[in-house]
Amino acid sequence: MNVPSNTIHLPKNTIVMKVLNSIVLFFLVLGIMSSCKNNYASNTGAEDKMATLNDSANLTQIQWLDTVKDLGTITEGQKLEVSFRFRNTGTKPLVIERVQPSCGCTVVDPPKEAIGPGKDGEIKGVFDSNGKLGPNHKSLTVFANIKQPRELVFTVIVNKKEGK
Repeated sequence: MNVPSNTIHLPKNTIVMKVLNSIVLFFLVLGIMSSCKNNYASNTGAEDKMATLNDSANLTQIQWLDTVKDLGTITEGQKLEVSFRFRNTGTKPLVIERVQPSCGCTVVDPPKEAIGPGKDGEIKGVFDSNGKLGPNHKSLTVFANIKQPRELVFTVIVNKKEGK
């Protein structure tokens, strides 16, 4: 058999391995590119939402029916529900992006859906008094499509549990 001098002969299994390696590499690169695209899309979605919330054309107004609450005195270990009511007095739907409690002792439950113009809504939370003896001054900061974040405040005195 005459073989040109510039031709390399590889065993068939080596050629098959190279083809398989190329296919695996192709799908690996494709997967990495796809995941980067998905991450970018999700980040862009969050950025788009923030841009929408901060766009002055989408701002609305809120009339707060409660902004400061004195919740009296409770016993350590009790969980105390707190809520702040509001009305969307603007012309655009109110979108609450998030509500940030001042500490981990309060868990908040803001409305998940937009609140239409003229509609009422409520931001609820639960304060856990474990380890919080004495006067407590807590706040919830509301981030929404309003001019500035709004701070809602509640105070409560936590007494020591009897027998401690």
